[in-house]
Amino acid sequence: MSKYFLTYLATFVTMVLIDLVWLGVIAKPVYQQGIGHLMAEKPNITAAVLFYLLYPMGIVIFAIAPHVSPVMSPDAATANWLKTFTVGALFGFFAYATYDLTNLATLKGWPISLAALDMAWGSLVTGVSALAGKAVFDRFGAAG
Repeated sequence: MSKYFLTYLATFVTMVLIDLVWLGVIAKPVYQQGIGHLMAEKPNITAAVLFYLLYPMGIVIFAIAPHVSPVMSPDAATANWLKTFTVGALFGFFAYATYDLTNLATLKGWPISLAALDMAWGSLVTGVSALAGKAVFDRFGAAG
């Protein structure tokens, strides 16, 4: 299997698992309180599947692939991990900010506190997912 496919798979699984816990358990009451009047009774599964298939691809392309190197010193490797997390978190911040700030601009009653929480969450989950993908890339990178 391709190292990039394995990297994508690790990023995808990490993103989905962490996000499901966040959306399904931890943040559900916050979203319900803030935007419950806008929420569908059942999520649009097709749209959700498309998001979860595409977004990890963006993480791999923009946050992981540019920060992998076959040979580096321990100090450079540590800096590379930090760079991968940082770029992943920034990718998440800008992606989630696009969603939340657009909603603040166009929808009545979109809570600023929810937008801030969601942007912070997008930064964290994307950074962590980027690290998971990088770990797999580094482990299987030599496999081609």
